[in-house]
Parts: sequence; structure tokens; C-alpha cells
Amino acid sequence: MAFILPALPFEKSALVPHMSAETFDYHHGKHHNAYVEKVNGWIDEKGLAGLSLIDVTKKAKETGDKGLFNNAAQIWNHTFFWNGLAPAGSTKPSAKLQSMIDAGFGSTDALIDKLAAEAVGHFASGWAWLVLQGDKLVVTSYHDADTPIVHDAGTPLLTLDVWEHAYYIDYRNARPKFADTVLRNIVNWDFVSQNLDGAGASRADQQQ
Repeated sequence: MAFILPALPFEKSALVPHMSAETFDYHHGKHHNAYVEKVNGWIDEKGLAGLSLIDVTKKAKETGDKGLFNNAAQIWNHTFFWNGLAPAGSTKPSAKLQSMIDAGFGSTDALIDKLAAEAVGHFASGWAWLVLQGDKLVVTSYHDADTPIVHDAGTPLLTLDVWEHAYYIDYRNARPKFADTVLRNIVNWDFVSQNLDGAGASRADQQQ
């Protein structure tokens, strides 16, 4: 048994012009797939058979296995990221999510401004996150492959990949343009709204 590279939840060209099919060829087909292959190569060696992806990630964190953690966490992070994207204009926040956004940030535009600023201000590689802490929406970020699923940091709702390989093909080194464009145009608000149920982590998990 082994982990798989999950299929994208949309066609590779569905997010054009905001994200190109070529980006997915590399980011999904090569980067994401490399993490899957790396973890699968360790399943027998590290006694991981039968564990879910989240279990493997948590075990790696607890045991200090940085190589395993970085690769397993990146499988989960990327899967969650893809699920948080959708063709422009195809989704909008649910009434409940919109109410929480308005209460916490004043408007959806203000939330996007804050999340984009977090993404742009994050030094080097990492991920910008929108999480639910109790009944409050919180914007934060993690370095490298780190992920909220191994921290008592709230329920993950949405993430933006700010590793350079996420945007270099389409935006070169313009991380601010990438963050603003993606967050304003191709967020899957249906996915974000659904994750208010607290089960968001499981939506990017997989069994062997």
C-alpha cells in the first residue's frame, strides 16, 4: 500500500489566466508528486504501513524526523491548497462564513488584504493560512512545510502556498501580485465555508 498523488479538483487550464496549466504541470505533477514518492519510499523502512497521511505527519513531528515531516506535511498542505482553489467567479462565501468575515475583518476585501499581507510578509518559503480558532477567524503563516495539523492552532480553512515554485512560472518573483490575484479571483469559497464544520483537515488526508 502507498499514498497517491491526488488528482486536481479541476482541469489544469480551469484557472487561466490567474494560474496556468504549465504551473500545474510542474507544481502538481512534479513538486507535489515528488513528496508522495519520497514518503512512499520510507513506508517500510520507517514502519509507516497502515498509517494515514495525517498520522504519518504527526508521527514525524513527534519523533523529530525532519525529512519525513517535510515531505508528508507537503503532501497534505498541497492537497489542501488545491481544494481551496476554483475557477474565477464560481463560488462565494456562505452566509455563515460571510458573517464571520464581516465580524472579524469588516469585509471580504479586508480579509483578502490581511491574508495577502501575511503571504507577502512571510520571509522565504512557507504557507499563509486562514484558520478558525473557537468562533474567530485568524490569519497566520508557517515556515517551510510546517502545517496547522500538528499544532493546537485552530481548524484550517484556507491556505496559500508562498514557496517560489508556486508562482515563478506565472508571476516570476512578484509574490505580491500572485497573492493578490489568487486570493481575489480563484479562492474556492465553498471549500472554505465547508471547513467551518471542523473537518477540513480530513479533506486533505488519505489512507494507504
